[in-house]
Amino acid sequence: MNDLAPSTPPRQFQSFSEVTSFVWSVADLLRGDYKQADYGKVILPFTVLRRLDCVLADTKDAVLKEHEKRKGGKVDADPFLKRKSGVPFYNKSKLDFDKLRGDPNHIAQNLNRYIKEFSPGAREILDRFSFSEQVSKLDEANLQRLGEADLRGDPEAGLITPQGGSYADRSSSGNR
Repeated sequence: MNDLAPSTPPRQFQSFSEVTSFVWSVADLLRGDYKQADYGKVILPFTVLRRLDCVLADTKDAVLKEHEKRKGGKVDADPFLKRKSGVPFYNKSKLDFDKLRGDPNHIAQNLNRYIKEFSPGAREILDRFSFSEQVSKLDEANLQRLGEADLRGDPEAGLITPQGGSYADRSSSGNR
């Protein structure tokens, strides 16, 4: 795995039609291996995963340092890691979307490792999508080209929270 994959700026969308075109371009990668009615089984969880990745990007290093500090300790690290992330979830993996894309030959293995390092609540959401089954199916279909799709999106786009705000709003207002 290449931990030094170059980071590129996120894709910026100027209109809803650009977003729609982008989603269909990702769907085109699935054509032939998935029925059109099943595209959402891949696109929706990847979208959620990417949003989680964006929300955690600014605090990733702090969470990793806190995890190293607390690893093997007698006290549950979960509340400390949530505090460091500034949101009610975190990821302890050194991987992120750019690093996943930087190793397309091992994307399924790395993606599963990445997902397993999310906090229990975030992992539960991804498990409800049966995402690991979809990753296996994508791997069997040799769809490493999904790693070529620019799924990064704009990290400032709002991810709606149960409290009615957005994580992007929280990060821009300094509530981390």
